[in-house]
Amino acid sequence: MMLRRGCILFLPRLVGLLVVACCLVSIVYMLACTPKGDNQQLVLPRVHSPTVKEGYEAILQEREEQHRNYIISLKKQIAQLKVELQGRNEQLKNVQDQYPDPLDIRLDNSNPEKVQANLLAFLRSQVDKAEVHSGVKLSTEYAAVPFESFTLQKVYQLETGLTRHPEEKPVRKDKRDELIEVIELAVGSLNKPEGDSNAKHRVYTASDFIEGIYRTEKDKGTLYELTFKGDTKHQFKKIVLFRPFGPVMKVKNEDVNMADTLINVIVPLAKRASKFRQFMQNFREMGIQQDGRIHLTVVYFGKEQMNEVRAILENTSKSANFKNFTFIQLNEEFSRGKGLDIGARFWKGSNVVLFFCDVDIYFTAEFLNSCRLNTQPGKKVFYPVLFSQYNPSIIYGHHDSIPSLEQQLIIKKETGFWRDFGFGMTCQYRSDFINIGGFDLDIKGWGGEDVHLYRKYLHSNLIVIRTPVRGLFHLWHEKQCLDELTPEQYKMCMQSKAMNEGSHGQLGMLVFKQEIETHLHRQKLSNKKT
Repeated sequence: MMLRRGCILFLPRLVGLLVVACCLVSIVYMLACTPKGDNQQLVLPRVHSPTVKEGYEAILQEREEQHRNYIISLKKQIAQLKVELQGRNEQLKNVQDQYPDPLDIRLDNSNPEKVQANLLAFLRSQVDKAEVHSGVKLSTEYAAVPFESFTLQKVYQLETGLTRHPEEKPVRKDKRDELIEVIELAVGSLNKPEGDSNAKHRVYTASDFIEGIYRTEKDKGTLYELTFKGDTKHQFKKIVLFRPFGPVMKVKNEDVNMADTLINVIVPLAKRASKFRQFMQNFREMGIQQDGRIHLTVVYFGKEQMNEVRAILENTSKSANFKNFTFIQLNEEFSRGKGLDIGARFWKGSNVVLFFCDVDIYFTAEFLNSCRLNTQPGKKVFYPVLFSQYNPSIIYGHHDSIPSLEQQLIIKKETGFWRDFGFGMTCQYRSDFINIGGFDLDIKGWGGEDVHLYRKYLHSNLIVIRTPVRGLFHLWHEKQCLDELTPEQYKMCMQSKAMNEGSHGQLGMLVFKQEIETHLHRQKLSNKKT
């Protein structure tokens, strides 16, 4: 009873305390959230204000005025932005009229004059954009596009690769025709009368040409500067020509389905069982496990190590459940061309992509797709330029520091080179190989057969795709050049052997190894004395 009476007496006090607390919170909230004017803070109506209602109306009216002014300010800013945008649009339109977008140039038969005018305007704009009349600011010394020089007979070039020379006659027909055309245009320009047509003019010929330089900006065109003999010893005539590149045009847009395109990898082999074991590890991972649309044909010469090679092939077949392979054994002297030719003709299925491969090649699954995508029956054959590995002992020094094979396959100038003088690895449809006549079977031993086949394709109407690929590697191995080879074959073999060992700088370090060690020894003694 006492407890109940105490609760009844305490309850009104508790309610009163809650009401006071709510009032205090409300006052604090209104003070904190009172709107501010431009120069002074708006205050809540106080007890001395005329009325609470009038105070709130004044606050709302002032806030409404602030919003109205803010809206007027925003409208002014929007109007200014519209004016600026219209001006920018007019500037852009003027630029586009002067330099038409290549994508806007279309073959419109209904208005050929407009198409021709747009194309001429675009070509003229290429001259203005190229580095012809003035230089451009470049970020580094490596960003400069170098010139190459030429005379009537020779071209002097920086990018030589492994097959081109610093000085050589233009071998490629397109390059030869290009320079001849430029010289003829320059001679014609010099002989074109200017001003008084009745005046006598010197007649220039190609023999007056001294030298020229040229360079190509891939997105703009080629600049030519040609120098001719003048009227006296110290006078010259200079002609500047520019071949502008036209706009990009769409040629084809097609879907390519390679889901059912099988590749028959043909490998000629004699002995070299340990290398074949390494090759089959690569073939199993990339060809069987990752790609899966692949057949292997091994053409084996002789009987030595044959059982070991066959066992490696059968073990892979069992462990990977792989049945798409053919083993052909020949009791005769090794001939790479004959082995590939027999392997290609042995196939009895439908038309298939043939990949001619060697046992010291490493390929990726991405390369197999490149092999498919760059071949087309009756249309295209694929001649990839593979990356050839230098001697790992030279690259990495002591044998303990040589990394795993997968870690060695890095495309850098310190680790290898593009094998642009080799034509042995190639992809083509079997029908194209048969129609072209296959390999020259009179060639024995190492080298020569691949070049003959390559030339056959070049002399045909087929498109030859020749490009470096990042997924095809030639693994380093010590090369033996046999005495039985012809002088030409032996020379090719020795050149290939020299190329395989190391880069220019790495081989130089071996040549000067004694001098380097002597220098280091002297430095060590000098440091001890000090």
